[in-house]
Amino acid sequence: MLKVGIAGFGNVGRRVARALIAGQVEGVQLVAVSARDLEKARAAAAAIAPSLKVVALGELPALCDVVVECATSASFAEIARTVVTAGKDLLCVSAGGFLNIPDLAELAQRHGSRVQIASGAMPGLDILRCAAEGTIDKVHHKTRIPPKSLAHEPYVLEQGFDFRETPPQEPVKVFHGTAYDAAKHFPRHMNVAVSLSLAGVGFERTTMELWLDPTVSGAIHCMEVESQDVGLTLISRNIPSSDNPKTSRIVAPSVLAALRRRVATIGVGS
Repeated sequence: MLKVGIAGFGNVGRRVARALIAGQVEGVQLVAVSARDLEKARAAAAAIAPSLKVVALGELPALCDVVVECATSASFAEIARTVVTAGKDLLCVSAGGFLNIPDLAELAQRHGSRVQIASGAMPGLDILRCAAEGTIDKVHHKTRIPPKSLAHEPYVLEQGFDFRETPPQEPVKVFHGTAYDAAKHFPRHMNVAVSLSLAGVGFERTTMELWLDPTVSGAIHCMEVESQDVGLTLISRNIPSSDNPKTSRIVAPSVLAALRRRVATIGVGS
C-alpha cells in the first residue's frame, strides 16, 4: 500500500480524503492529515472517518510515503520544506507557491525526494512536455475567469479596475506578461503559470493573459503552442466547486489521478 498524508484540509483536501477513505484508488491508504487549524481539522476528519488521524505538519512525513499538499500558495513553502527535507515525496496543487521556495529542486535532490504538480485545470501538459523534447517557439496562455474571483486582488485594484461592487459588462484584460509575473501577482489563481513554465520553456518565455469575463461561470484556459514537432490549441472549461466557487472541481480528481498513476501497473502518458 502507498501510504499518503494530506497537508491542508479545506475543500480539496477533504474531497481527496473522502475518496481515499472510500477506497476509490486501490493500493493507496490515507494515514493522516494536517492543517494549520488542528482543531478544525479534527472536526472535519471525524465527520469523514472517526479513525482518521490528525497531526501537526512536522509529524506528517514520518507516517507516510507521499504527502499531498492541498493548502495555499502562502503555506506551500513551509509544507514543501518539511516534506522534502524528511526525504518524502510531495504531490502538490498550489504550484503558485513555487516562487516562494526557489531552492526546492536542490532541496529535493539533496534529500532524495521527488516533487510532482497535480494540475487538472490545465489542458495538454503531457503533450507540452513532449514538445519540449524538441524546439518550442511559443507558449501562450489565456485565462478567462469570473470577475468575482479576482475583484479583491491587490494587483487588479492597482491597475485601476474596481469590480468589487459592480462587475464589468464585458470582458476586461487585467494582465498580459510573462508567466513569472503572472505567478507573482496572482499566486492563488495562477498555478497554471508555474505548471506551464516547468513543463515547457520556462517562466520568461511563457506568456500569459488574464481576463475578467462576466460571461463565464468557471475558469476557461486556452493554451497555444508552436513547436518543431506539433502545433497546439487546447482549451479547458472548468466547473467551479459547489463548496468553494474559486476552486475548480477538477483539482481534487487531478490529485486522485496522480496517486492512481503511482500505483498503476500500466501507465498512460509520456
